[in-house]
Amino acid sequence: MPFDTKIAVLLRDDLLTWQRLNVTAFLVSGMDRSLVGAPYEDGSGVQYLAMFGRPVLIFEGPSPVLRAAHSRAVDRHLPTSIFTADLFATGNDDDNRAAVRAVATEKLDLVGLAVFGPKNAVDKVLKGARMHP
Repeated sequence: MPFDTKIAVLLRDDLLTWQRLNVTAFLVSGMDRSLVGAPYEDGSGVQYLAMFGRPVLIFEGPSPVLRAAHSRAVDRHLPTSIFTADLFATGNDDDNRAAVRAVATEKLDLVGLAVFGPKNAVDKVLKGARMHP
């Protein structure tokens, strides 16, 4: 089934593997709950959590590409989640929020972002990024 919207994650290309996985998980957890489908159930009746009802595409790029994508996403008012380098040193959500709040938008040390919106808009936001290998 084709989708007219897209969820995309953009990661800074110098992250370690564990950081890429961790950042991706955190970023998509911020997506709107309306994007989540119905719960799953196997043939034995065991129930599982619902998942997004669409693919999540993963991209990468250097820091300037990430900063430009962030700026375009904010300018287009697209739902966006961010992960900054400071969050690797925090241990809880309150400290995460404080770390982001302490830095002006243009000075955020972004290591990842996730964005949701119409395919065309998300494609424009991700200009210069490449699909994650």
